[in-house]
Amino acid sequence: MTTPRLLIHGGLVLPDGETQARPADLLIIDGAIAEIGAPGQFDAFEGLQRLDASDRLVMPAWVNGHTHAHGGLGRGAVADTGLEGFLAASPSINGQRGLDDLALSATLTAAELLKKGCTALFDMTSEFPLPTVAGLHAVAHAYDTVGIRAVVAPMMADRSLYQAYPELLDSLPASLKAQAAQARAADPEACLANVRTAAQGWPFDPTRVRLGIAPTIPLHCSDAFMQNCEQLSAEFGLPMQIHLAESKQQAVFGEQRYGMSLVSHLKRLGMLSERLSVAHSIWISDDDIDQLAAAGVTAIHNPLSNLRLGSGVAPVRRMLERGLRVGLGSDGANTSDTQNLFEVARLAAYLSRIVGSDETRWVNAGEALHMGTVNSAHALGWGDRLGKLAPGYQADIVLLDLAQPIYVPLRHALRQLVHGENGAAVTHVLVGGRLVVEHGRLLTVDEAALRRKAQAAAERLDALNAEGRTLAQALRPWIGAFCCGISERPFHLQRRLAG
Repeated sequence: MTTPRLLIHGGLVLPDGETQARPADLLIIDGAIAEIGAPGQFDAFEGLQRLDASDRLVMPAWVNGHTHAHGGLGRGAVADTGLEGFLAASPSINGQRGLDDLALSATLTAAELLKKGCTALFDMTSEFPLPTVAGLHAVAHAYDTVGIRAVVAPMMADRSLYQAYPELLDSLPASLKAQAAQARAADPEACLANVRTAAQGWPFDPTRVRLGIAPTIPLHCSDAFMQNCEQLSAEFGLPMQIHLAESKQQAVFGEQRYGMSLVSHLKRLGMLSERLSVAHSIWISDDDIDQLAAAGVTAIHNPLSNLRLGSGVAPVRRMLERGLRVGLGSDGANTSDTQNLFEVARLAAYLSRIVGSDETRWVNAGEALHMGTVNSAHALGWGDRLGKLAPGYQADIVLLDLAQPIYVPLRHALRQLVHGENGAAVTHVLVGGRLVVEHGRLLTVDEAALRRKAQAAAERLDALNAEGRTLAQALRPWIGAFCCGISERPFHLQRRLAG
């Protein structure tokens, strides 16, 4: 339920990343921003509920363009490893989960996001051995209950890690090779059929919680499977997301397998469209960027997990210069250790400084905010209704306490927010005009009970997955050595990047 008529008054309003903060009042009707006016302009209006924003910075809520809500229950489970090592361990981290576990992990993720000022997420959700309608409903219902917006996109593939990298399997000692070879992807027809069934009878308000689709990694998906996912996306208007060129290994083997870059291969398959967003996109060339931009694709920058897994630094400035829309994502809490978009935005800005000394090409505070709001919203299919404070946009709004040290003295609200805020100043969060966080307290969840449930579930799941975790630990040095060898291998994409 939204508040029919609400006045947020007395605050310092930062509408977007392109406009300076100014004192203003916001009139909200039926969950949307009706008007932004001078302080006191709406005081004579009757029948308004009022929210005093004195000594508050009022900003558009963050939009998380890429995460995995199943990572909520996997927090702390990932050792210092690269992407392929993490993928090998993934079944032991996410396995043995029932519907209650799927909902619990989504609730953990949503609660953290809301308390850190984010009101919408693109969730590439995982369910072993394959996505089910019941599982998708469990995740969606959790989001609906907590009061956050979400795209629930089942992550699917028809090849295992070792089928995607047969050279990796061949590099393992005999004892480990036999165990790794047992890994098999789910039945692709069953995956596609379940998504179709879910799309045909989606019971949730699609303006709040909608279905998406996520063929996880090109190398892990056959061409036919990728094209079938695209067909479902087009038929039902489902936002689609993939992991693209996240590691150098993916880029090397992609070019080796397809005789062209991963992006060119996706274009050949007919996958590039405005419905598609591509997470990470680190190991791509200027030609790849041009192809993505021409098709209206959105790239999602995930600096936290990119560094955590040692994947590299995405060429964000080159993307922006060549017209590619770039959003921000936290990635899952099991690979980035947080769902905090304030941290993501700051790191996105600061990482651009290590690429070169030309200050004009650094990502500035306004660009970082724009990426984490408006641009991320495009990936969710809501680019025309989320991400800024403007008439006609949904009232997804965050209030920040200006008494926090990072705002004292206050000279440049935008710069101080992006460069200094960590979420500690968040006092109120509204989703569609509905207050879901008040004075830092989440109103829709019993957080003490949630913590108890999460701890009990983690202990139970760790015990159930102990055997798989032992295998993953044994595989880890072999996978690491394999990936180190690939990282030294020259390939055509490197030459294009160097040029």
